[in-house]
Amino acid sequence: MLKYTGHPLVDVGIATITAFAGKREPAQVTEADLDSIADYIEQEYVRQPLISFLTVAFPNSGFTQPAYNKQPEKRQVYAGRVLRAYRADTETLEETCVFTGEPAAAVSFDVKGELEPGRAFRQHIPLLTGEGFINFHPYGDAGIPVSGKALLAIQAFPLGCAKCGGRLLAVHSDNPELTRHFAAEFLQENRRAVQLAQESGSSKLPETKYAHRTLLIDVLLRAHQLQREARDDEALFSLTAYHLTNSGQGADLNIYPLPMQTIGFLREMYSDHYRHQWEPLVRRAWEVAPKGKKDTEGFEPRKNWLYEDLFNLPQSAARFIRTYFLRVALRYAQGKSGTDPRTGYSLNDEANLVSWSITACFLRRILNMEKERVEQIRQLGDALADYVSGQNDRRFFRDFFTAQRYDYFRTALIKANTAHVRRGNPPFLTLDPYIAVFEEGDGVAQTDWRLARDLVLIRMVEQLYQKGWFQSNMDVLPETSEETEEEL
Repeated sequence: MLKYTGHPLVDVGIATITAFAGKREPAQVTEADLDSIADYIEQEYVRQPLISFLTVAFPNSGFTQPAYNKQPEKRQVYAGRVLRAYRADTETLEETCVFTGEPAAAVSFDVKGELEPGRAFRQHIPLLTGEGFINFHPYGDAGIPVSGKALLAIQAFPLGCAKCGGRLLAVHSDNPELTRHFAAEFLQENRRAVQLAQESGSSKLPETKYAHRTLLIDVLLRAHQLQREARDDEALFSLTAYHLTNSGQGADLNIYPLPMQTIGFLREMYSDHYRHQWEPLVRRAWEVAPKGKKDTEGFEPRKNWLYEDLFNLPQSAARFIRTYFLRVALRYAQGKSGTDPRTGYSLNDEANLVSWSITACFLRRILNMEKERVEQIRQLGDALADYVSGQNDRRFFRDFFTAQRYDYFRTALIKANTAHVRRGNPPFLTLDPYIAVFEEGDGVAQTDWRLARDLVLIRMVEQLYQKGWFQSNMDVLPETSEETEEEL
């Protein structure tokens, strides 16, 4: 009876109706199922706490209009108009619905019946223009034609969203099962919260436990679609989150895409091969209790910074690698609260968390780096680790780690390599591998030479830790930090 349209507002609403009915597919939804959720909305949207909650979605609608507080019968009339237009006996127009392509309902979606039949406005559909505005509408007709099914789906839309920061958080995916997963999770939590609020006499729904981007990853990780085998690449998908408000004080929308390659990387990280290495990185990324405050008992973190930074990939891949894989502190992230754990990252304490296998997977999944270059970086890291541990060249390691100019960096490598040969050893670095990793050719550094250096360092650190060199040379590690975002 229902089918997805490709529009996030309608699709999230359809997924919510499907989950409410306990069905897996929209096509399985019956008219009795539509009646059931329409009955629930008609009962709950006209009383607290949802009257207050819905101001973020349908301001000035019959559900939220303050003038109707003493006239509940008007709210019931409005609910009947916007919720029941899907019925077969509803008259239709020659115009088609902009969402479904079905005939638009010949119903005036207001209490008095003064609006043009079948036309919807901002009080009916979030982020539209209000009544009377003809801009961007063909033939100067204000509003848009909408079918009864689409309008019911949009009225159900807030139930399939999370309340985060005073806004609605909706998730839409090219995988319909994932759209339903998020809608079902949020619907279940909202219904529970509505019941608790009514039992306690509260007029407000509580905010979500986590910040919106952290919440997205947390809910995503519980989806069975993510728990399939990592090699099942044909089942990969992307998702887009919409953090929106339709408030009368100012409608606004923020969009957070999570592309296929990031989800593929996450899927691998939670496979048996990587999980034991990945989960410690996640644990160390949760907010910490504020420093300097006496009473921190009961502190619960709302953000996981690793989860948050996944949404900045691949644009901020270099910073992500340096922060989470090389464990370099982010001093600029200190802030006033002192809850950001990244300011305390240090190889002195966390060399055991450095993992080349995770890094190599990241390079393959997120940066689409060729296997040959990944292998060249690994081999160079092995060669440098053997040299540092064999010669105990503490100065070289520090210079390699801290160099910020390419000419200084290259000079340090040449000096160490020359000294090694003078001792009667074969060179640990030859021309071709060096150029392949660090240069474009003719002595011109690659634009991402610092990223290449960090990748080599990750392999070096892992190998030196396994060799036991770090355990006796902890003082050689510099307290390196990133001072500003622009430097990353």
